[in-house]
Amino acid sequence: MGLLNIIRRMHLRQKLSIREIARRTGLSRNTVTKHLAAGTIAPQFATAERTSKLDAFADKLAGWLKTEAGKARKQRRTLKQLHADLVTLGFTGSYGRVAAFARRWRADRQRDQQTTGRGTFVPLSFRPGEAFQFDWSEDFAVLGGERRKLQVAHIKLAHSRTFLLRAYPLQTHEMLFDAHWHGFRVFGGVPGRGIYDNMRTAADRVGRGKERQVNIRFLAMTNHYVFEPDFCTPAAGWENGQVKKNVRDSRHQMLQGMPDFPDIAALNVWLERRCVALWRETAHGTLLGTIADVWAEEQSALMPLPVAFDGFIELSKRVSPTCLISFERNRYSVPASFANRPVSLRIHPDRLVVAAEGNILCEHPRIIERSHHLPPRTIYDWRHYLAVVQRKPGALRNGAPFAE
Repeated sequence: MGLLNIIRRMHLRQKLSIREIARRTGLSRNTVTKHLAAGTIAPQFATAERTSKLDAFADKLAGWLKTEAGKARKQRRTLKQLHADLVTLGFTGSYGRVAAFARRWRADRQRDQQTTGRGTFVPLSFRPGEAFQFDWSEDFAVLGGERRKLQVAHIKLAHSRTFLLRAYPLQTHEMLFDAHWHGFRVFGGVPGRGIYDNMRTAADRVGRGKERQVNIRFLAMTNHYVFEPDFCTPAAGWENGQVKKNVRDSRHQMLQGMPDFPDIAALNVWLERRCVALWRETAHGTLLGTIADVWAEEQSALMPLPVAFDGFIELSKRVSPTCLISFERNRYSVPASFANRPVSLRIHPDRLVVAAEGNILCEHPRIIERSHHLPPRTIYDWRHYLAVVQRKPGALRNGAPFAE
């Protein structure tokens, strides 16, 4: 703008030729001619900043994003949930505005972390038998010709980097306890400390720093195997980085391209054998030899394995007049002598045990259906209804327990 003003003054006031103006300014004669032919200087005004519907809620949303970033990934609210929460506060803008704000906020936060050095970490070192790391992943496998979603438990010794994968339908307490037993069984002993993310089956409440309210059932399991539970700082995944790397590596080493299995038990047998084979094939990386070589030396530092922790979950149930109890949308039969009476249901990963008055009444294989589109199932044991048939023999003809 200032140079254009100088050109016009030279020509209109000082009466200089276009050639002379071009010589003095260093511009071409065509450029000088073009600006003089315009007759005036077009004014350029700064574009006024447009207000956004999100401006009034920017501080609130930034605070929410900071809080969610400190939580475990599976515990965070999605951007759609944050948008819905803003709408309840009076926000009338679109989801796209919230998503764009979140992208800018995360980019700024990443630059700040790189500037302040928060992207650097200290390498960790573990003594033989000192610790193991545990984590879950969500993956898929083909069972009986059907592709099913599974929860895969990853347990890894921190010193030798020996690892085991075991698949389950759910991430519940009984599955968690079973995964620990099989991990310690394969490793040949129990380390002194377990390093965990802040999963809900282990920590009921996450406080500041290392303050945790540990789940009472989980604590009973750690006391049985005599190891100390240690929980990672929120959003500090590097504290159990070995097992998180194992989750990523296992997807292309084992979980991708797996064969079809008849059931989850056959899958777990295959996973255990495949893990042991990988120990022998994989170099440790820090110490000499393979993972299997370092594990052979670490075994002497592990505590001898005690008996398995009986980590069933117990619920109170009342038997219906048709001698059935309900659990996870399915129904299971109970001996007729306990109809209309309370019983105790003991939930194991693969079976259900019904007990009453200090005795085991019956046991059923546990049926877990992840899809709610399938109808509930009823599992009968025809022997449970013999006492009823003696009194009502007509029920034998059309009785559902005797259909087979």
